[in-house]
Amino acid sequence: MEMEVAFPGGKRVEASFRGFTVKTDQPAAAGGEGTAPSPVELFLASLATCAGFFALSFCQDRKLPTEGLKVIQRMERDEASHMVTKVSIEVRLPQGFPDKYKGAIVRAVELCAVKKHLQKPPAFAVTAIEA
Repeated sequence: MEMEVAFPGGKRVEASFRGFTVKTDQPAAAGGEGTAPSPVELFLASLATCAGFFALSFCQDRKLPTEGLKVIQRMERDEASHMVTKVSIEVRLPQGFPDKYKGAIVRAVELCAVKKHLQKPPAFAVTAIEA
């Protein structure tokens, strides 16, 4: 997969791929206009939505109710480095969710591909060439 990154002005940065454009901006406190999520916020949202996808799929595959199903993700950051030090994912189950599936839905959410990439990160190679 290839993504092309463009710079439409200010601190805004956009990534285009597969016919989609993902927009980012920095908060006003960081010199941006706050018109879109920051790249780190998008990264964290990808983790939360991946967990949500696995929770939803688990229920749909078993024809379990999904009304009221939620995933709540919380992050803790190091004050000095501003790096995320802990991510907690809570799956809120619908009323009457069968007890026998509670452990299984947690295991399903743990299969999130974004989380797996964090656990076994890819190698990075950065180069600079003239256009």
